[in-house]
Amino acid sequence: MRAVLPSLGKGAPEGGRAHAFDRWLYRGKRANRLARLINAVSGRLAAAGIGPPQLVMLEVTGRRTGKKISFPVVVVDHRGQRYLVSMLGDETNWVRNVRAADGRAVLRRGHRAHIHLAEVAPGQRPAILRRYLDCSPGARSHIPVGRGAPLEEFDRIAAQYPVFQVTAPGAPIRAG
Repeated sequence: MRAVLPSLGKGAPEGGRAHAFDRWLYRGKRANRLARLINAVSGRLAAAGIGPPQLVMLEVTGRRTGKKISFPVVVVDHRGQRYLVSMLGDETNWVRNVRAADGRAVLRRGHRAHIHLAEVAPGQRPAILRRYLDCSPGARSHIPVGRGAPLEEFDRIAAQYPVFQVTAPGAPIRAG
């Protein structure tokens, strides 16, 4: 999630000052102080329904503290379904918290929606990842495949970037 600078190009994730800034915000796959501040502001705006429609606030119970953790994420629409993608990979706190909460979460964008997040199998992720790069310019510098790359390139990295399908609470989890 990035809310500061626009992307400078369509191609490879390594191009431009905006991408260097994005990588700096998340050095070591952790948000630095400025990134946390930007995320807090953009998350509150998203929760109030202000900003790009795909930007929402995700709330999940912290796996260690048991307290509500909130942060902005981009919801990706693909083939009539909604998905969340971890641009920083498998070991991010929000991914670990969602897994520990058995997928129970809340999305906020003008109102609260209780949801269930079902993890998508790596073999089903490539097209969703490519769509995610179209919808989330800030993620382009963190995923090592250009957004116009063939699906085969996304297939090679798919296992490293968790994808969760947004479903209603109690909805059956798709096997994958």
